[in-house]
Amino acid sequence: MKNYTTASHFNLTMHLNLEPYRNSSFVLSFLLFAIIVSANLLITLIISLNRALHEPMYIFVAFLSANSLYGSTGFFPRFLMDLLSDTHLISRPACFIQIYVIYTYASFEMTILSIMAYDRYIAVCHPLHYHSKMTPNTVCKLAAFAWICPAFSVAICLYLSIRLPLCGNKILKVYCAIWNVAKLSCVTTIINNIVGLLVTTVTAILPLTFVLYTYFRIMLVCRKSSSEFKKKVFQTCLPHTISFISYTITAVCDIALSRLNVEKLNPLLAVILSLEFVIIPPLLNPLVYGLKLPEIRRHIFRMFSCLKPLS
Repeated sequence: MKNYTTASHFNLTMHLNLEPYRNSSFVLSFLLFAIIVSANLLITLIISLNRALHEPMYIFVAFLSANSLYGSTGFFPRFLMDLLSDTHLISRPACFIQIYVIYTYASFEMTILSIMAYDRYIAVCHPLHYHSKMTPNTVCKLAAFAWICPAFSVAICLYLSIRLPLCGNKILKVYCAIWNVAKLSCVTTIINNIVGLLVTTVTAILPLTFVLYTYFRIMLVCRKSSSEFKKKVFQTCLPHTISFISYTITAVCDIALSRLNVEKLNPLLAVILSLEFVIIPPLLNPLVYGLKLPEIRRHIFRMFSCLKPLS
């Protein structure tokens, strides 16, 4: 018979691959964390404090930055502690809390990007009805969908994972992940797999399909429009396109990594691939929206000009 266990701790074994680079990894990670928090906090505050930016497009950008803050603060502090530690044990409750934070961050990102795509679709394809369709009530409903649906879905998957009897405690990753915990199970995980597939469909595949559909419709409208209209659409949609593509690529890399035999990969490459989706989108989004959207860029420059000392 297999030895069932309710281990009080998990061992994050992929941290061993970072031992030769411990100090440099800590400094680089801390700088990235500081930049991510500063940049996303700046974007969130600028949109919150300026009434001129209280429009759906900018509100959704603020949601994206708030989600980056949520995901980064849920991941980096623990990761930085592990980089300086000789042991990489994480308690069972802390592991499952980390799973919930990271997975809801990932799901929130996709649902927020999907409602941003809907906003751009209405603005481009139905401009005369934009203000009647994107009312404050509609924005609230879309926001509720973007936050509540993933939070509930991830909670179901997490509950099923917590109930699994485990035959080990070694997680080959630098953070806790549902799939890695499920691989330690002593019993069949078919129910977890089915529910996980349904949750992935609701929080990832359907939003992804919807975003692709909205951009297909936008391209159809642009084909019949003037070059000036195309240029304006390109300027407003480019930041969202960059965010969507970068997040999709990093998420696919993480999903692929969880299905591969990580031990056969270059150890440092495996660590980098596993960290992409918690680093690149939170770092890239504020830079893209801050530099590409004229209204946000203007308020950023105005804020920094006010901070200059008087001569």
